[in-house]
Amino acid sequence: MKSYPFVSILLRVIGGVVSAFIGLRAGHLLAEGKEGLVRILFLAVTPVGFTLLGAALTPLLVIRPVRAFQGWVRQIRPLQLVLGVLGLVAGLLASALVAPWLIALPGAAGFFAPLVLSLTLGILGAAALVAREEEVANWLARGWFSRGWPPKEVVVDTSVIIDGRVADLAATGFLPGSLVVPRFILDELRHIADSPDPLRRNRGRRGLDVLGRLRREGHVPLQVVDDDFPDVADVDTKLILLAKKLSAPILTNDFNLNRLAEVEGVKVLNVNQLANAVKVVILPGEEMEVQIVQEGREADQGVGFLDDGTMVVVEGGRRYLNERLVVVVTRVLQTVAGKLVFAQPRRAE
Repeated sequence: MKSYPFVSILLRVIGGVVSAFIGLRAGHLLAEGKEGLVRILFLAVTPVGFTLLGAALTPLLVIRPVRAFQGWVRQIRPLQLVLGVLGLVAGLLASALVAPWLIALPGAAGFFAPLVLSLTLGILGAAALVAREEEVANWLARGWFSRGWPPKEVVVDTSVIIDGRVADLAATGFLPGSLVVPRFILDELRHIADSPDPLRRNRGRRGLDVLGRLRREGHVPLQVVDDDFPDVADVDTKLILLAKKLSAPILTNDFNLNRLAEVEGVKVLNVNQLANAVKVVILPGEEMEVQIVQEGREADQGVGFLDDGTMVVVEGGRRYLNERLVVVVTRVLQTVAGKLVFAQPRRAE
């Protein structure tokens, strides 16, 4: 709970006023039968004392319990909290329907039976709905009212962390919600970083550096969750189960995980597909300037690259190696790895 001076002052005023009425009533009771100065002291000092005491203690008695309650509530997932409240209300309503017959019981049973029934049905109702959290989350995720709303959480895969582009993507502000890194993904990164193979070790360390950069820059909230599935050994299956539990998509560039998640009905945000989607649209006949950096496979071919990494194969470009050249696009091929542009040098007018 944030500290607001106005709220503290308001609580002190309310506590002082309420305590003043209590002190006034207590003063009259204490002064009853008294005469003279003693009566005046009881009627004057008691309300003032209660007022000061109430103004001093009310913030402590209200704010601290509220802060403790907020800390406890933050440990509960929002959907669990909503389902618990709905289940409690449903249980209490059900007990209210039976209460009139229980109140008619003789003796103390008529008083305690409705209370016990309300408590029992309220707890059972809350427990029943919270136990079906995953099913309710999946139903809400497929519901018509979820359309158009970006996800609040995105589960991150090991491959996309090691790739490193997720940090740059987070800096652009295009990532929806917060990034969720499961503890078992951190363990996998740690094992990769401790690998005796230098290549794997460097990849693991780069992944840990990327997570550190995400935490430092803070463009997107990063949270580590301890949710695990001990009965499942495969990391990809664990990610899919966690994504279903949180009703969140998976951010990855792993082809096999992408296909498996699609079969399981989990939404996937693929970084490679995003990179291909945002590349500049190139049409035959367009002119562009490109740096010829290497020879092509065929005779007399030169190869250059655009700023977004698109390869440009220039027919007759070998003689312009290490030079900038204005070329005309002849055709564009879409491959699994991306676009491949074929061009030829522009003829001088």
